[in-house]
Amino acid sequence: MNTSVKRWVPFAAVPVIAVAAAIAIPLSTNAAQDLPEKTPQELLTLVAESDVRAFSGEFTQTSDLGLPDLSGFGGTSASGGESSIATAIMELATTSHDARVYVDAEQGVRLQVLDRLDERDVIATADDGLWVYDSGEKTAAHVTASGDLPDAPEAPDTDVPTPSSVAEDLLASLDESTTVAVGSTATVAGRSAYELLLTPRDDSSLVGSVVVSIDGETGLPLGIAVTADGDSSPALSVAYTSIDFSTPDADLFTFTPPSGVEVTEKTVPVDGHSDSVSPGDADDSTLPGATTSGTGWTTIVELPAGDASVFEGLDAVTTPVDGGRVLSSALVNVLFTDDGRVLAGAVSLGALEAAAR
Repeated sequence: MNTSVKRWVPFAAVPVIAVAAAIAIPLSTNAAQDLPEKTPQELLTLVAESDVRAFSGEFTQTSDLGLPDLSGFGGTSASGGESSIATAIMELATTSHDARVYVDAEQGVRLQVLDRLDERDVIATADDGLWVYDSGEKTAAHVTASGDLPDAPEAPDTDVPTPSSVAEDLLASLDESTTVAVGSTATVAGRSAYELLLTPRDDSSLVGSVVVSIDGETGLPLGIAVTADGDSSPALSVAYTSIDFSTPDADLFTFTPPSGVEVTEKTVPVDGHSDSVSPGDADDSTLPGATTSGTGWTTIVELPAGDASVFEGLDAVTTPVDGGRVLSSALVNVLFTDDGRVLAGAVSLGALEAAAR
């Protein structure tokens, strides 16, 4: 089962979803119980044929990119916009979160990001569309589709990321740019897991390796750890700390805004001739208006020029370069151009500057 089944993604909701995608923790290195040996292809098949349709789990994010905590940068908003995009980029690189996820192929997906005092929720169902709620800001966005959905599947389709769906998407996109090998076994969230080692063939990528942990019984991916080239410990990782394969309570997929919450209603037209958004649009990017260049591990994502004021305050954490400023780490570089564009990728600053020309 792909736990991030997709139909449409409203532009307004994508920045908040991008923030949710930054949740991660280092994988457990405890030895697992003995698992039968499998080849890389057998592990890929195990993931592809996984029939898990319902589960819930907890996970926690940490990032070790050598950057300061920028969690308050730019502000947040459940209604989206350039400020949310900037915040998503900053949080992806620097912050940590505790989170829970609930998945049911018949009901939908719910992601709860738990901050120190606040909570952010993304709830997606076929019947009620998409809710994005921020308890700290006391705001909620409700996005629904208008018109007939052509060839709509029976199960609810969402684009809410989970550790499993991120890993599934990565494994489904593997091509000749990646060397695939079987690593050791480990225990993740109390489960015996295989480790699949992915290594970029292109040495111009800043990514050294990616380890995907795969549940030895169900084939559900349990986590990912990304290590920068030349480093020995993960710079970014995502893994469950606990997982339950029972079906979550149906009430978890119903959201009613609490009293005092400002609700923004948005409608996206969806029909055979609409301008609705699908995950395959915008050069397969997951951010509104973004385009990509390059391929594989050296792909560069570019966001178009927006309100430059949302990037004020970056001077303390960026370095000036010709035509802009750069936020640099061992794994990812982000270029903020003077004309308001943002380019990011696991590539050198020189590659970003060339793409910006």
